[in-house]
Amino acid sequence: MWIKHNRRLLGKVLLLLAILLIGGVTVSGCVGRSPPKGWSGAIIADDTLFLASVEGKLVALNTSDGSRLWEVSLGTSEVAIYGTPVVEGDLVYVGGYNGRVYAISSSTGDKRRVYPLDDNLEPIVGGMVASQGKVYFGCSDGKVYALDAAEVYKEWEFQTGDKIWSTPAIDGETIYIGSFDKKLYALDAIDGSKKWEFDEAKGAIASTPLVYENTVYIGSFDRYLYAVDATNGSLRWRSEVEAGSWYWAKPVAYNNVIYAPNLDGKVYILDAMSGYEVGDAVDLGSPISSWPVVVDGKVIIASQEGKVYSLDTSNNQVGLLANVGDGGEKIYAPLCAGDEVVYIHTQTSKHDTLYEVNAKTGVKRELWSSSLSSK
Repeated sequence: MWIKHNRRLLGKVLLLLAILLIGGVTVSGCVGRSPPKGWSGAIIADDTLFLASVEGKLVALNTSDGSRLWEVSLGTSEVAIYGTPVVEGDLVYVGGYNGRVYAISSSTGDKRRVYPLDDNLEPIVGGMVASQGKVYFGCSDGKVYALDAAEVYKEWEFQTGDKIWSTPAIDGETIYIGSFDKKLYALDAIDGSKKWEFDEAKGAIASTPLVYENTVYIGSFDRYLYAVDATNGSLRWRSEVEAGSWYWAKPVAYNNVIYAPNLDGKVYILDAMSGYEVGDAVDLGSPISSWPVVVDGKVIIASQEGKVYSLDTSNNQVGLLANVGDGGEKIYAPLCAGDEVVYIHTQTSKHDTLYEVNAKTGVKRELWSSSLSSK
């Protein structure tokens, strides 16, 4: 078993998760006295930005002026949301740490559907993807689920060998997702059948795959990044450099270069075809768990300590774009790119805030903030 043969790694992962998940999620699935606090990223659809608050409310904001369109509590008690919402049709979907999926009207905020109706799954930590009338997600029970997007009933499930905290990636009719069983899976999006599995990683996979030029790029807790043939699952390369910590954030690609953030505080810059370093790793001095985004040839990266950087892909030079951590704000959530702006969800023990930062000038404004309960 993974735990039996990797006790040393498990101890490090537990320490990591205690920091990352603010005590809300553990490998054993236990919850302490305080309710877990999520860190949802944001998503934009039809000039509306959707975000789950740290205390589990789904919020809709107008992207032009930041005005709040609606806000809804997902449950009778707090529901921690770690994954970014996804929009399909006229519904917004989020998965909760309480093991339920919520479908909310994107225009009114009315609750439309809940899955499952009469029970709860194991905690849902990763986000969801939607395509062709289905919504896909992984669960801590080790299963990948496909739901009918309109009626929110289960169409199929696929069992892996351990917990899934990764957000799936979809390309065409294939779903790619990693598991704590150290494997990357490619599943048929229509019926859930397995196309292939990649089993050469030596550590759990919690990061989200990047699909680029018929290759799947995935980071592992073994501190390496892997490039896998998207068609047959064969290894194309493993990064020569061993990172100083685990890969949690999803990498990004631009102009045949992979930019892979790591919890050691560095961004590794690798040739997409060979895996060789094409530039020295950029050290931001603070762990990176937030997904970066690419805006106008710049890779925008956020460190956990609340600083936002712009990496120029033409010369791999990095500069501080904005500091949203003056008040102790931490950044764990994935970034969201809009029209020349980046949306950044931060949190402290007292409040969570959404900032809009101009990707060129670094000018920031606060779009939304919510005070947290003291319990």
